[in-house]
Amino acid sequence: MKAYFFTFIMISMVTMTNKVYYLTEFKVNDPEWYIVNDGVMGGLSESQIVTEEDKAIFSGNVSLKNNGGFASVRMPIKEQLPSNFNKVIIRLKGDGKQYQFRLRKENDFDGLAYDYGFSTPKGQWEKIEIPLSEVVGTFRGRKFPDKTGVSSDEIQQIGILIADKQEGSFQLELDYIALSE
Repeated sequence: MKAYFFTFIMISMVTMTNKVYYLTEFKVNDPEWYIVNDGVMGGLSESQIVTEEDKAIFSGNVSLKNNGGFASVRMPIKEQLPSNFNKVIIRLKGDGKQYQFRLRKENDFDGLAYDYGFSTPKGQWEKIEIPLSEVVGTFRGRKFPDKTGVSSDEIQQIGILIADKQEGSFQLELDYIALSE
């Protein structure tokens, strides 16, 4: 009897530690994603996000002309998220460039964002794990190291940004974005 009870507890613990909450799996063309490029300040960068075959492709061209240099895509989170998650997992295939995953505590167009930078190997699917405790507050490229960490229930918006003078074409394929314990 004791062995059976112990086995039940161990199975339950494994299930609890593998909880995942999908923010998006790109199963349908989600009209909620929207583009914010450097054109908001006179830049000439262009980007798009399209969904095909259960994945999204964020692609475009970053231009440094007219003081530009960034392209991004955002999605508002419509429901209140649970508070028990401590990381974001993104399954993606990159192009060898650096990107930022961005979170916002509000659905405003402008304001403080919380960023986590990551590099991508060219042409390889991989999972990026982003500890919510390590995201750093930024506003228009300026970092605020005293503003770190976000609780999963505070997330109101997610996004991807390419910047840092990475001029030229880019393409990032996204399989899913999820919260995990």
